[in-house]
Amino acid sequence: MHWREKLSGFYAIVDKPDKDLTSLLVRGGANVVQLRWKASSGWPDPSTRQLVDAARSLRQLTRQHGVLFIVNDRIDVAVLAEADGVHLGQDDLSAADAVALRRRVGANLLVGISTHNPAQVRAAVDAGADYLGYGPVFATATKDNPDPVQGAQALARAVELAASTPVVAIGGITPANVAAVVAAGAHAACSIGAVNASADPAASSSSITAAFSAAT
Repeated sequence: MHWREKLSGFYAIVDKPDKDLTSLLVRGGANVVQLRWKASSGWPDPSTRQLVDAARSLRQLTRQHGVLFIVNDRIDVAVLAEADGVHLGQDDLSAADAVALRRRVGANLLVGISTHNPAQVRAAVDAGADYLGYGPVFATATKDNPDPVQGAQALARAVELAASTPVVAIGGITPANVAAVVAAGAHAACSIGAVNASADPAASSSSITAAFSAAT
């Protein structure tokens, strides 16, 4: 299956190196898992070695299930773990530099970029990003200083500007509002808080997956 087909439905972000949690999310229907391990998630900031070890462990699990595996921020860790891609924020390595570095090391690596306004969408597409994250679409509590809420209408505009580049909606995504991001044209719905803080991650994953499928 081509990566574009996998980059659809539920895109789960795990904020801790937990294979059991990841397994539950995949069991619930997640097509993509991103490792976002940083001190702000409540865990101690990992060393590079710890991050590589964790990424390799989750890479093994996701490969067994045919799920895309993305590493947050660190393109070096993504390459070493043989991840499917790296996801970069606006303050991380630029899309252009990530694409150039990918070419230099000969890695078969997707480059995803977080975007929050039309100018950032255009810049990421022009630089050669493979897919975009756009948001926060709704209010979110997973970041200490979140960007301004964009809303579903702005998401639809981002999808239009991105043209053939897939857009993943992020920020405050729950089963109750998944239909709005599907209607806006998002290829996938990304969630952090709705699954990491859930008492039943598999059920939460399944609910978002089902809501996306029902709205498609």
